[in-house]
Amino acid sequence: HSTKEELAALQRKPPKLQPLFAALLLHSFAMFAFSLLCAKIIGELLKLNDDPKVSGVYLHLPPASLTSRVINTCFFFKPMVNISTDASLEGKTVLLVGEGPLKLALHCLIERNGMFVQSSHSNSNSLQSQHNIGSSSRSGLGYLTAAYRAQVSFSTLNFSCFSALFVHWLCLQLIVKGSVFLNITVQCNNKSCSLSDIEISRAQTPKPIDQLAAEIGLLPEELEPYGRSKAKVRLSLLDRLHSQPDGKYILVAGITPTPLGEGKSTVTIGLVQAMSAHLKLNSFACLRQPSQGPTFGVKGGAAGGGYAQVIPMEEFNLHLTGDIHAITAANNLVAAAIDARMLHEATQSDKALFNRLVPSVNGVRKFSPIQISRLQGLGIHKTDPASLTPQEVSAFARLDLDPSKITWHRVVDTNDRFLRKITVGQASTEKGQTRETGFDIAVASEIMAILALSDNLGDMRGRLGRMVVGTSRSGKPVTAEDLGVSGAVAVLMKDAIKPTLMQTLEGTPVFVHAGPFANIAHGNSSVLADKLALKLVGQDGFVVTEAGFGADIGMEKFFNIKCRASGLKPNVVVLVATVRALKMHGGGPNVSAGAPLPREYIDENLSLVARGCRSNLRKQIQIAKLFGVPVVVALNAFRTDTPAEIDLVCQIAKECGASDAVSCQHWSQGGRGCLELALAVKEAARQPTNFQFLYNTEMPIVEKIRTIAQKVYGADDIEVSPEVQRKIDYYNHQGYGSLPICMAKTHLSLSHMPDKKGAPTGFVLPIRDIRASVGAGFIYPLVGTMSTMPGLPTRPCFYDIDIDPVTEDIIGLF
Repeated sequence: HSTKEELAALQRKPPKLQPLFAALLLHSFAMFAFSLLCAKIIGELLKLNDDPKVSGVYLHLPPASLTSRVINTCFFFKPMVNISTDASLEGKTVLLVGEGPLKLALHCLIERNGMFVQSSHSNSNSLQSQHNIGSSSRSGLGYLTAAYRAQVSFSTLNFSCFSALFVHWLCLQLIVKGSVFLNITVQCNNKSCSLSDIEISRAQTPKPIDQLAAEIGLLPEELEPYGRSKAKVRLSLLDRLHSQPDGKYILVAGITPTPLGEGKSTVTIGLVQAMSAHLKLNSFACLRQPSQGPTFGVKGGAAGGGYAQVIPMEEFNLHLTGDIHAITAANNLVAAAIDARMLHEATQSDKALFNRLVPSVNGVRKFSPIQISRLQGLGIHKTDPASLTPQEVSAFARLDLDPSKITWHRVVDTNDRFLRKITVGQASTEKGQTRETGFDIAVASEIMAILALSDNLGDMRGRLGRMVVGTSRSGKPVTAEDLGVSGAVAVLMKDAIKPTLMQTLEGTPVFVHAGPFANIAHGNSSVLADKLALKLVGQDGFVVTEAGFGADIGMEKFFNIKCRASGLKPNVVVLVATVRALKMHGGGPNVSAGAPLPREYIDENLSLVARGCRSNLRKQIQIAKLFGVPVVVALNAFRTDTPAEIDLVCQIAKECGASDAVSCQHWSQGGRGCLELALAVKEAARQPTNFQFLYNTEMPIVEKIRTIAQKVYGADDIEVSPEVQRKIDYYNHQGYGSLPICMAKTHLSLSHMPDKKGAPTGFVLPIRDIRASVGAGFIYPLVGTMSTMPGLPTRPCFYDIDIDPVTEDIIGLF
């Protein structure tokens, strides 16, 4: 009766709570299969123990099967109800009389409470006289067993509910070692200098990843470790925490950057270090996984820098958990399927092609599920291959791809300019089926954008099937589902869909997941990483995610594409600025990667700073406020910035509508250098938001483009060429007109002209081309020429990268 009342009370708290009790039954078995049977029982018990939906287990097994191995497995099984007594029974000896499953359950329960167990058969003649035990009716055991089952089920259910509820994390802060904190320097070429990013990272020993996972409320069965410092997190966490309120959602964006970048990643890391390690607030960073192309090219790594970075930075910047390699394999499988299909269609009759696509196996011919899906798409509702007419056979077997209208490229995660345009099919075995194509860098694959926007495995599978790879000669789009390859692609991506858990230099949690380009894609980390983090931090916690490039690109796409896909609403925008970039927008000379900074960027110049603030900074604040979200400006301070310049930026930022503006020294001080920003963000998150999208997706494609151009970029109008208009008409005809817009534009200016700094006006934005990523779910107009395969410079980063063969330490990565 008490268990029933307690269960009813528990069900009133979290919604949709239902206990699930599993039974493992075995009536008899052959003795020759005894070992195999015990192993099978143990295997089933372990599977049930790993299933978070199962609240308890009832065993009904023959006595001979209750070996010590089975009993030991039960001993470490899901929590069982404790015995309540006024006096402590620990260390006492308990006599159990009889046989059967009830005895096993009691045996486990009693040992868990620290007592010793002795057993006796109920037919021992001297038992009653020795221990003064009266006989009991077996009919009462059924009620006792049922009550005991209910208590065990409730106990485990109560434990599961408790673990699913919000708890304040007890993260153990890592004490940061390094030159800046301890005022220690190292000697570099007879000069005093600070430690490099990789030296700072290597000086810190990360927590074991299972320790970090336990600190933030992850269960062991929700973690898939990859070594000791990183792990995949299973999506079942979303089911367990479905009733948990989300935390506050913070986006880090930036002003229009210099070619050097302005430090959004370091601000993101510094902010969560300040919140978690110093203010003791639950907080999570969500970052994109970097491509290895720029790592070995010109940019270097993307783990943050100084004392605000993700560790180990070598693992972050290189292979991580293999997601980009999975995307490469999946993308290139589609490419191989395209060329192979065109070859076979060109060299076989309809009948021969059909017979090979639907072969007879042991005298039986049948369609695979994905082939039935294609038939249904063609309007053919038949499942017997023999029933198709010759016309239906031809329509099913021939995709009839137009080689000149194939849009799918192969990919590789290396900067290789000579793969931008290639010819395939030159071997004699390909029978003259040559065509021009090219390679993109792996992170430019549509599969990467799909990974970043998918809500679950089923959603990803559907998006992969909708990817358009080209057009048939009759003008119809051909999809990965039509090719029959989308299921196999989903299999290659089944582990990549799980976010990777890592940590900052100060031991706070980070999700690293997905890394789509911010020019032809939306440039944000994954929806799933954000959703998992928002549940883990709880209602009073904070999730900080970063958008690529300036606010006019990454932030606009975050709001209009990512938030539209996820249904999440941001609470605050942190807009990152630097004095260096503001001087450039105020009229300073050009900034080039690898070249020394001109004197204007080193010496104090308040007039340049003021003009930059009142042009580009003001415009980027206005863009954020178009979406109804409060803005906090984070000035990423450099040692060449003067107090007067810093104060001027903060003053003008607040005049331009920012809720607050603060200077940050996270690069040199870690989380401690971002405390003021953390407090400003916490305060801004208390403000009411009126989040709204910039446009309705049902608007015509041209009007959606015009809205972005005028309201975000500051253009007077757009220019659409006749060829672009023809493509728009085609997309409307195919039903793609209601997709959101993902502008492909230079990140170095608010306009389409990279040399136009500040906040240009009076220009017309030319739309040079337009394409569709139907699987990812957006249309992307191209403003100018967009390269999807970077090249290597004269002196790439790889000149400095090596490995110590003795210690296996990586050298030169930054």
